[in-house]
Amino acid sequence: MMVARANGSELQVIDRLREPVRLAAGLDADKRLHPEVQARALACLQRFGQRLRGIPQQQVRVVGTNTMRRMRRSEDFLAAAEMALGHEIEIIAGAEEARLVYGGVTHGMGRAKGRRLVVDIGGGSTEVIIGRGPNPELMESVSLGCVTHHQLFFEDGDITRAQFRKARLAARVQLEFLERRYRKAGWDVAIGASGTVRGVWRVMMANGWCENQITREGLEKVIELVLSRGHVNKIDFPSLREDRRPVFAGGLAALAGVFDALDLQKMETSERALREGLIYDLLGRLSNHDVRDESVNTMAERYAVDLNHAQAVERTALKILDQVGKSWNLEPKFSAMFLGWAARLHEIGLVISHSSYHKHGEYIIKHCDLQGFSQTDQKLLATLVRAHRSKLSPLTFDDLPSMWVEPMRRLTMILRLAVLLHRSREPDLRPPVKLSANRRALDMTFTQKTWLTRHPLTQADLEREAEYLKVVGMRLKVQ
Repeated sequence: MMVARANGSELQVIDRLREPVRLAAGLDADKRLHPEVQARALACLQRFGQRLRGIPQQQVRVVGTNTMRRMRRSEDFLAAAEMALGHEIEIIAGAEEARLVYGGVTHGMGRAKGRRLVVDIGGGSTEVIIGRGPNPELMESVSLGCVTHHQLFFEDGDITRAQFRKARLAARVQLEFLERRYRKAGWDVAIGASGTVRGVWRVMMANGWCENQITREGLEKVIELVLSRGHVNKIDFPSLREDRRPVFAGGLAALAGVFDALDLQKMETSERALREGLIYDLLGRLSNHDVRDESVNTMAERYAVDLNHAQAVERTALKILDQVGKSWNLEPKFSAMFLGWAARLHEIGLVISHSSYHKHGEYIIKHCDLQGFSQTDQKLLATLVRAHRSKLSPLTFDDLPSMWVEPMRRLTMILRLAVLLHRSREPDLRPPVKLSANRRALDMTFTQKTWLTRHPLTQADLEREAEYLKVVGMRLKVQ
């Protein structure tokens, strides 16, 4: 965990907390987390939570990465972890993890070094990114990490030449699918981040085998040094942090596989990675530069959304939210963001077919890489798009985390009404509606008495909508 404050365009680190929980090592063959590891993780999060108590919720971001993505039936552990920490935990996709790593490593570097290859070897995954300046262009997250690789090849502690060769080759095989594409794209400088890479570099430096960079020659010497020890318990290099030693051989084999797959001869190292990327991203959100807005706008453009219509729906949805949000206890900023995004994307499924286009839209949003979005964010947005039209099912919201069910039910009702009111797609239409709400009901009044009479299709749609909403326990009354 890192606590920092913004100092111009840089970060001033106030505090760091580090505990080697090794969550990845706690997954069994069925991808369930071992109770002992769960207990260790929750105890760690309780300690971290004490440090975070004085920091406002909106200034904290917590993410789960590869192990949380792989874990089966993670809901119970996630709920306990959030309670222990006192903050929501976002599970992010591999591509989003790669984007954040790249942002953390390259922030403030400018464009002087041209195209950059960034490699981050974590406990359960390796992120490989190519970008120019602040913009990542190729991003992959591979299930190859120092902890998981150690479990596969060195779990008994023995480090033999044959076993290390297998581990190195297996790492290269994991990266084979990106090898040709990345080599073709090319880069001007390679940068390695996080504990595994920095640990290998420190061992090289301590032995005088390199200066400021990891070199292939130095890497082979570190491999020979590890092989000479013969066992994990004998890796006692003074320059290597103690908690890194038990998984060092696995991480070293993974790094060697990266060098082989991409034909690297040298690699710079960076102290910054995912944590710094998260904080820079959070600072952007707090200063109204949210990468999620850019992602939504890019997707709307890609799927040829009718932007004028989407903006009209968004305007009316936000007008309704302004009238009923307080009565429904809807957090203003969150609700406005998600309503706006859903309004902009509610018709992306039309690119496939008009028939059931809301279902196509849900599928696209659920399965694409939306930069800046956690898996929960994407699920919430996909649900809004799926539920914005047609019949509703009582099961519509069952797949959401329990804390989001009621807010999303209410936001869905707002979005459905906004879409319905703009079904005619009249330019510059501003429906003269006034709404009031209680827990499960919405009263709609038209301030121009003849407006509804002059819009018989809207009147019929509202009558049908009242019937649809009854199915999910909501009441709509139109006057």
